Amino acid sequence: MIELIVLDIDGTLTNGQIVYSNNGEELKFFDVKDGLAIASWTKKFNKKAAIITGRTSKLVEKRAKELGITHLYQGIDNKDEILEKILKDENLSWENVASIGDDLNDYKMLSKSKISFAVNDAVEDIKQMVDIVTKSSGGYGACREMIEYLLELENKKLKDLWV
Repeated sequence: MIELIVLDIDGTLTNGQIVYSNNGEELKFFDVKDGLAIASWTKKFNKKAAIITGRTSKLVEKRAKELGITHLYQGIDNKDEILEKILKDENLSWENVASIGDDLNDYKMLSKSKISFAVNDAVEDIKQMVDIVTKSSGGYGACREMIEYLLELENKKLKDLWV
């Protein structure tokens, strides 16, 4: 059973664009549909979520807190190494992990996960090696698709929480 989802940020939870204001502040755009699904996963289904990303941003810290994501690692080059630490801390194995990504720095993490996902606009090498490619692109509901798929494996639905 999947107990931990692992999320990339740029290109997965966002559309991959990096926008700077005139003041030099970085802006990111997150999809609220992804947010509802992630918050439901962590807060309603009492499952774990982790963000492991190569870049560092205060915006990501804020978003993780809003969504109940307990494991946040930024500025990471070796994502599977950090994930090994999380698994040890949570007393889980790779059999309990589903992950989603979009680019080559996600490769090792995706290859070790029980179920791996790529967003629709991921690089081709990643799309070819994962178990499932989402219909949605990064930043446009791809993480929600992943969560809905995982919940269906347990005969659960997001809809049942809200309707």
